[in-house]
Amino acid sequence: MIKKTLAILMAALLIQGTGTLFAHPGPDKPQVAEFQIESKALGEQRTITYSLPDDYYTTDNTYPVLYLLDGKTHFQHANGAVSFLSGNFVIPKMIVVSIHNVDRNRDFSPAHEDRIPTSGGADKFLEFLEDELTPAMREKARVSEFSVLMGHSFGGNLAAHALNVKPELFDAFISVSPYLQFKENWVVSEAGEKIKPYSSRKTLFLTVGDEPDYFEPIRIYSEVVKTRSDGTVDLKVEKMLDENHATIPYVSLFKGLKFIFSDWQVPKELFEGGLGAIDKHYAEVSSKYGMNARLHELMVNQLGYIHLQNNEIDRAITVFTENVKRYPGSANVYDSLGEAYENNDQLEPALKNYQKACEVGKKTNDPNNPVYERNMLRVKKELESR
Repeated sequence: MIKKTLAILMAALLIQGTGTLFAHPGPDKPQVAEFQIESKALGEQRTITYSLPDDYYTTDNTYPVLYLLDGKTHFQHANGAVSFLSGNFVIPKMIVVSIHNVDRNRDFSPAHEDRIPTSGGADKFLEFLEDELTPAMREKARVSEFSVLMGHSFGGNLAAHALNVKPELFDAFISVSPYLQFKENWVVSEAGEKIKPYSSRKTLFLTVGDEPDYFEPIRIYSEVVKTRSDGTVDLKVEKMLDENHATIPYVSLFKGLKFIFSDWQVPKELFEGGLGAIDKHYAEVSSKYGMNARLHELMVNQLGYIHLQNNEIDRAITVFTENVKRYPGSANVYDSLGEAYENNDQLEPALKNYQKACEVGKKTNDPNNPVYERNMLRVKKELESR
């Protein structure tokens, strides 16, 4: 009897994977932290808030970084998107960095315009990102070498400018309804001079809502990037005509992360290749994004249940046994192995693993303890009746 159907398993992936991002394990191990930088480049103090993945304190993993312009505006929904997508194994877990504004008109404009008195400070702001913020984050957290910059409106203009003049700063850019019209399409003209084929691949996700004034500058800019980068930029431009300038960041960030990390999720066909094929996939994408991540126990479990549903019980037992070796501190892996043995009418090893699930579950306060106990009692009763 297979108690955990794939539908139930996928529900478990959703519930267990998405975790509570803002759960604080303790005052010395905060999930969200804030600090100040006395910026020499900008001549002022800047405030930075960042969040860590839910497994940060239980692993030695390194993580890609998402840098948010207009950080206070986007920090909450960005964390939600990262938590949800990574919890469902669509993207890797990430560190999210919120850059608080002081003068966005100054920081996000690459040239001076008389009608905006403080404008023209974008290059100093990029200097701040390169020489002060990114080194500070390397000291604060286990960041990988892969980073993403997200900006909206004037911030989207800054993101495009960064790709033009400082492409080495970030690996991927999410430019949301960028205000490329600034100073007679300054950044668009600049791209014609600065964009060139890159030695390392870049990714650019450009979006625009129901904003007709933005269409033409974005079209021209994307064509320039496509032509001059000679295929070294993975580019996607998406019109979201159901969104306006205010609502588009929420959808764009979600879709942008999926586009940037489109190779992270395990393709369905790899499940047919078994655990070795899935492990190889994760090793390759982890290396690409500068991580040392390993295959999550729920993904291994998913493969085991595919074998179980296909009545490939020996293969299921092999996979579940491997999961026990990899994650001995999880009650769920013992319960799954017990289920495979029970389906093969091997009740003694089934009972042993159900008992182990109960033992580990009590130590870890596993919410599924009642399930483990029911499984143990059921098999125990069956053995006594024989």
